Amino acid sequence: MTHQNTIYEATVPVALYVAAILNQPDITAGDFDLGTAVPSRRPTLVRLLAWLSDTAYDADDECVAIGERHYGERFLHEYEELRAFRDLRPAIFSAVQPLLGHESADAREAALVAAIPLAEHPLLAEHRGELVDHARRLLASSTDRQNRDRVLDALKAWGHDTSDLENAADVAARERHARLRAERASWGGDWTGGYSEDPPF
Repeated sequence: MTHQNTIYEATVPVALYVAAILNQPDITAGDFDLGTAVPSRRPTLVRLLAWLSDTAYDADDECVAIGERHYGERFLHEYEELRAFRDLRPAIFSAVQPLLGHESADAREAALVAAIPLAEHPLLAEHRGELVDHARRLLASSTDRQNRDRVLDALKAWGHDTSDLENAADVAARERHARLRAERASWGGDWTGGYSEDPPF
């Protein structure tokens, strides 16, 4: 369905199916009551949201910009599968949005992280204010490094000052990332990301 940041022909129907079942009672309630019985297993809803989130980030504006730098301005025009997924972001968002108020903190957090890249779609710009409120709540309680980074990056991209929302770990992670980028830049070459060969691999 997806592999190494590549959107395939199968990705879109699977994403639509996942979106369609997100709010089914068996999924929304599902295995949240497992408690500590299976501590290494994330609830099905959280895993489905994480897959949607990862896929949405593989199709976000930054990935398109990287593709255009490496393959030219026609990258998105010629990448039909990626374009199809991006066109469906409003439909997928409409399935994710109700879960921003889920009773489980893990599900709420996963829904927010999935909603953020989907909200890049121009038709969803009006929903970003709602996501900012959820983002502030996540940053007040979450310790998940990747989720915090994604939320902070979104807030900055949307023009918000995040200095009062960052903790010491956020600052350390940002400084470490800046050092790594500086080191890579000093090596020469293009370290902005992208593919080592044309997709699909």
